[in-house]
Amino acid sequence: MSAEAVDRVAVSGSRPSTPPQTSWFEFLLDEMLLENHLQKSYPDPVPVQLVIQFLEQAAKPSVNEQNQVQPPADNRRNRTLKLLALKVAAYLKWDLDVLEKGLTIPVLNMLLNELLCVSKVPPGVKHVDLDLSTLPPTTAMAVIIYNRWAIRTIVLSSFPEKQTKPGPHQMNMLNVVQQEKELTENILSVLKEQAADSIMVLEGSLGLKKDFYIHTLRTLDLLAADPSTANGETESSTAGLRISADELHCQVHYDLGGIFFQQGCSDQLAYEKAREHFQQTRELLLKFDLTLHVHLDEKRLAGYWNACRALTGALDPSDTQLNPYGQINSLIRTRNYQALVEAFIKDNVSLSLPNHLRQSVLREFLHKVQQGERGLDEVCHKLCVCNAVRDALQGEVLSVRFQQLLHKPRKHVVDFMLEVCTRSLDKDRSSETSKRKMVIFLKTLCESLAEPHLVFVVTAHKLFTELLKEEDRKILVEQMRKRSATVNLCAKPLPSFYDIPAAASVNIGQLEQQLILCLDARRIRQILIELHSMAERPFWRVNNKWEVPPDYINVILNIKDNLTKDLVYILMAKGLHCITVKDFAHTRQLFSACLELVTEFSPKLRQVMLNEMLLLEVRAHETGVAEGSNVRPPPDLVSRVRGYLEMRIHDLPLRQIVGEECVAFMLNWRENEYLTLQVPQQLVMNNPYIKLGQLLASTCKELPGPKESRRTAKELWEVVVQICSVSNQHKRNSDGRVSLIKQRESSMGILQRSRFITFVKKLREPLVLTTLISLFVRFHSIVRDDIVNEVTAEHLAIWPSTLANMQAVDVEAVAVTVKELVTYALTLNPNNQSWLITQADIYFVTNQYSAALHFYLQAGAVCSDFFTKAVAPDVYTDQVLKRMIKCCSMLNCHTQVAVLCQFLREVDYMTAFKALQEQNSHDAMDSFYDYIWDVTILEYLTHIHHKRGESEKRQIAIKAIGQTELNASNPEEVLQLAAQKRKKKFLQAMAKLYF
Repeated sequence: MSAEAVDRVAVSGSRPSTPPQTSWFEFLLDEMLLENHLQKSYPDPVPVQLVIQFLEQAAKPSVNEQNQVQPPADNRRNRTLKLLALKVAAYLKWDLDVLEKGLTIPVLNMLLNELLCVSKVPPGVKHVDLDLSTLPPTTAMAVIIYNRWAIRTIVLSSFPEKQTKPGPHQMNMLNVVQQEKELTENILSVLKEQAADSIMVLEGSLGLKKDFYIHTLRTLDLLAADPSTANGETESSTAGLRISADELHCQVHYDLGGIFFQQGCSDQLAYEKAREHFQQTRELLLKFDLTLHVHLDEKRLAGYWNACRALTGALDPSDTQLNPYGQINSLIRTRNYQALVEAFIKDNVSLSLPNHLRQSVLREFLHKVQQGERGLDEVCHKLCVCNAVRDALQGEVLSVRFQQLLHKPRKHVVDFMLEVCTRSLDKDRSSETSKRKMVIFLKTLCESLAEPHLVFVVTAHKLFTELLKEEDRKILVEQMRKRSATVNLCAKPLPSFYDIPAAASVNIGQLEQQLILCLDARRIRQILIELHSMAERPFWRVNNKWEVPPDYINVILNIKDNLTKDLVYILMAKGLHCITVKDFAHTRQLFSACLELVTEFSPKLRQVMLNEMLLLEVRAHETGVAEGSNVRPPPDLVSRVRGYLEMRIHDLPLRQIVGEECVAFMLNWRENEYLTLQVPQQLVMNNPYIKLGQLLASTCKELPGPKESRRTAKELWEVVVQICSVSNQHKRNSDGRVSLIKQRESSMGILQRSRFITFVKKLREPLVLTTLISLFVRFHSIVRDDIVNEVTAEHLAIWPSTLANMQAVDVEAVAVTVKELVTYALTLNPNNQSWLITQADIYFVTNQYSAALHFYLQAGAVCSDFFTKAVAPDVYTDQVLKRMIKCCSMLNCHTQVAVLCQFLREVDYMTAFKALQEQNSHDAMDSFYDYIWDVTILEYLTHIHHKRGESEKRQIAIKAIGQTELNASNPEEVLQLAAQKRKKKFLQAMAKLYF
């Protein structure tokens, strides 16, 4: 038995009822096999997969005697493979919809070029120069099919497509995808260059009134039998599948409509052409009772048709076939605003228009008003009223725009509101809920109107008197009367708020509001000058959200000039706020203006601003990296960071966060040499972040080195132990005894643990994170003191194996930190198999078995392309496998335990047999038997089921034993292949359960 045949049997072995898949080379050996295969109800492989297999094999390069790669040979085998691919496409009746869904652009391009070749299309001649009327029918049809595909491909390529991102362990797949992407782009560029020619070819085909013929399996066989036969007036030309002229024209009109619609974005006239082609498509479709050879999406055609009519202004509002969107769009284009308002009022009853469409129409009109288009204010008011009534009936909050409209409404606006309310409510059919909501709206209207005579208009209206009970009306009218009494209705009406001249205090309030909202440094300065000319007070206190670091407050508040003090404080506060929301452009403008200002009078503040601008640039660059950018920082930025770390200016307020982020920046960009050798020692002693960064850099540098070079690793260990230590605070009682009252974080550490965690979460360099994870895993193992259940990680050997003062360590803090650290690292790279194993171990030792299995399986998946390849033995070690076995056992998934026992270097029969004896199994039991390749375990299963009288399960086990590839007489490589197949299938099944 060949290895490939064994592979097929192994694949199908897990599903005994499924016949083995037919291989591509079998079709070369049997001429009748292809047609018989295609006529099956469910052929495996399916037709499009066969096309891919045939063309891939035909396009494989050959290797000559000098071991040089040569282009595919033009031999009988390859010609036959190409002919087989064409036969499959002919069986599919050259349906481009099916072919485009199943084949990539490069494969389909190769297939159609073969069609042109066998159809005797003159090589080297542009298709636009061919006279289709003089060509044989099948030749002309091949040209038409190719050019139809060309313009369809251009249209399809313009649609957005989600890109899949292979993981770091899928580099081979990534290279293949990249090569295919480049090939696709090259083909598309050629098709786009020739788009005009393809359109002319298809437009020319619309002038042909004769029937067309397309190649079938029979005509392709005739051509293969006599390759020298010209594709002229022979049987191979007219014995193909007949396509009527109307059917072909219908399809061509549809395809041309698609390409012209796509071109309409840059050429408005193209929409007219698209509309004409879609009109022809619709008319031709009406001729057919049954369209055998027209393959188009009628729903998409209807969408195209409505879109073209809307874009070209050809919509008729009276057309009953128009959908609501089309009707509204038509009314807007024809400027029939009265009918538009009527449609909105009617929709308040029918509720056929989506609310977002109504709001969008209103926004469009408001935009036109803002652009200066006159005569639309009234339309905006009416649409706003219609939308407000609709919102009220649906229980939505009334829009701000409607509330603004009620500030100073005119009588005709109130009359229109009442008309809309009346027409929007069918008093005979409306539910009590709708009536109650309308009453609430009318009450809101009365309470919002300031003019008494307008309130009287509402309360006297017929709808108001019908909906409100007499008692409710009296109460509301009384409330309105009391409110009116405070305004003295008998006297001359007071001027409204908008008519009162603005006082100085009003101007100050408006300027302060502008000051809060403004982000332009020049405008901020201008506003402050105006404010200081009106009042002398500290305007930096206007907004309590403006905050500058405590380190800088004294320096800024010591500025003598009040205007300058306000300006410096506000510019810095606004810039710091913009950094937090990642608006780096405005931060640069604000900080630059502040730097220019303070340079004139304060060298100390100048250096402060330079430090803050450095922090800005570091954060901006790191934010870009977090969002996917891989650009290294410019040398100037690295130089500025070094300059900050070496700064020796005395009496200068320094924020610790600047040093912290500079050190994290240097670690992230692997500036280990600088941190290790060039940072001044005095700075290392004074800045804890620089000290920590230097120790991390040194340890990372020495990781590959010999054991005796691990002095810095020990120093780093001692620093971290101090950070995670606690000090006991004692108190002496009245009787003289000493009692422990509290444990506090030790003051001996160079940093508090919370600040240490904050610093670590600014790191993203994998080696640095791996080092820290390794350190804390070792630390965690020592304080837990559980040799059996230890967490694993890389580089554990470089750390000490004991602690001098175990009682001083905060055990809970260590456990929390290691979990936090691994979780954070996996957010940066969820495919790091070492971190995944560590995370799984953490869950395992804390008895969270389901979560542990999830991460063990994920670690295997990322290093094996989701188990399509074998998992490396250094990932699934015996220890990892035994922990997976225990997880399954603790979850009562005993059949999974038995399967996993086979994965060990030496099969653990005792554990497997014990698991299979369990009757309370929470997994699918016999569905996993197909994944067992060890015959001893299968025989034991048969014995167990026989003993229990479980005949059905016994038969399943016997069937599994009887699979050919498990025969002990097979060569070792066949048995290994069978085991590998089952391993992959089992792990994929487990992943589906636990992912």
